[in-house]
Amino acid sequence: MTEKTQLSLTEAQQLVDNWIKEHGVRYFNELTNMAILTEEVGEVARIIARRYGEQSEKESDKNKDLGDEMADVLFVLLCLANQTGVNLEEALINNLNKKTNRDKDRHKNNKKLVS
Repeated sequence: MTEKTQLSLTEAQQLVDNWIKEHGVRYFNELTNMAILTEEVGEVARIIARRYGEQSEKESDKNKDLGDEMADVLFVLLCLANQTGVNLEEALINNLNKKTNRDKDRHKNNKKLVS
């Protein structure tokens, strides 16, 4: 593994690809990974709903690491990006540009957000 504390999304995609090739034998197919992604997002939702929301936290959930669960989500998302040929770094930059152009004043003018 790497001792680097920061990495780009492109580096993260390569790191995951290397891990799959070395330890994972092969990628699960895209539909399986989509189901796994949904499951992992559900685990994040469960922690947030109980820790920050109105549900009471079960004793068995109190030691769950939110960061680790988010990393599980990211890992599977990186797998899906690798499998489908998506460069997430490029996609994120393009997405932020789209949002900036579309919403540059929208939230500033939202009376519900500005007090």
